[in-house]
Amino acid sequence: MKKNTTPEANNNLQTLVETNDFIKQLSIDCVIFGFHNKSLKVLMLKYFNMDIWALPGGFIFKDENVDDAAYRLLYERTHLDEIFLEQFYTFGNKSRTESDIHNRLTKNKEIDLPKDHWLFERHISIGYYALIDYTLSSTFPDAFSEKCEWFDVHNLPKEIAFDHREIIEKGMEFLSKNLDYKIYGSNLLPEKFTMKELQNLYECILGEPLRRNNFQRKMLSLDFLERLEKKFDGSANKAPFYYKFKK
Repeated sequence: MKKNTTPEANNNLQTLVETNDFIKQLSIDCVIFGFHNKSLKVLMLKYFNMDIWALPGGFIFKDENVDDAAYRLLYERTHLDEIFLEQFYTFGNKSRTESDIHNRLTKNKEIDLPKDHWLFERHISIGYYALIDYTLSSTFPDAFSEKCEWFDVHNLPKEIAFDHREIIEKGMEFLSKNLDYKIYGSNLLPEKFTMKELQNLYECILGEPLRRNNFQRKMLSLDFLERLEKKFDGSANKAPFYYKFKK
């Protein structure tokens, strides 16, 4: 693979690692979920000249609220705003960033840093998860990466940086346990959807089939759906209703 040594890319990373404006040793990692073709997907970035994938993330400015930093990082990766984003866990294992990934990345970008640079020290990461409409998003790499792609949560890349596989698993676990409360107002589905599409999403996240009648009864009892017009597609089957989440 051709090495990316463009001045613009190098300068972006060099500015990032040389600034004193960040809270050192504290970072954010975002598990960005999208739903498409009955598949729950997660957004990941491929590091420059390395067959290693990572979650979108970054550092927090000293004069920035933590939630604001998470929204900023999410916008930089997707150019979406006003979306569902929530903090779910803090990852502080003392060995979570002991690998030489950051050292290899800076060398790949022809940036020389001292061995005691803050980038190579232990980092505590605040985990956020976002629920976005897959069909509306674009993807943008950052200063560390060469491309940004979606992966099925059950078919992730073999090589994943640091403890990011664990972060994805924790995000999935949190979402599954709180699904009824987090799905409301989320952006995983388009503005209007059928009950079957909503059930497909639940089954994908929970990893098990659900009985149609029981599922519909439960969803209607939660009182967060508004029924709309029927979905007529010209087939002989009974047309289902569209729904949307109540404001």
